[in-house]
Amino acid sequence: MFGMFKMQKPRRFNHQCIYYDERKERLNKMIEDAHREMGLLPPKEFKPEDIRGKFVEGTTHLKRRKESSRKPVQVGVIVAAIIVLGFLWYVITNGLI
Repeated sequence: MFGMFKMQKPRRFNHQCIYYDERKERLNKMIEDAHREMGLLPPKEFKPEDIRGKFVEGTTHLKRRKESSRKPVQVGVIVAAIIVLGFLWYVITNGLI
C-alpha cells in the first residue's frame, strides 16, 4: 500500500572506460617524473590543479563522503532548528497563541 506513494530513484550513471589503462598512465607519469629528476626534461611549472584534491584522496573517510556525495548537516542549521523549536515550545506552554 505505502509502496504506491514512494518514487523509485533511477539508477546512477557510472561510466567505466573500457580502453583506458590507469596502470599504464601511472607508469608513464612515473617515467616522466624520473626523467625530470635526471634532468632530461625541463622542470614542470607549478599548477594549483596538480595538488587540488590530494588531501581527500589520502583519507578514507573523506574519500567515502565525496563518493557518496552527501553533504554534512551544518551546525548553524541545527542550532537554528533548536532555537525555533524552543521558542514554539515556550509559546505553546505559556498559552500565548
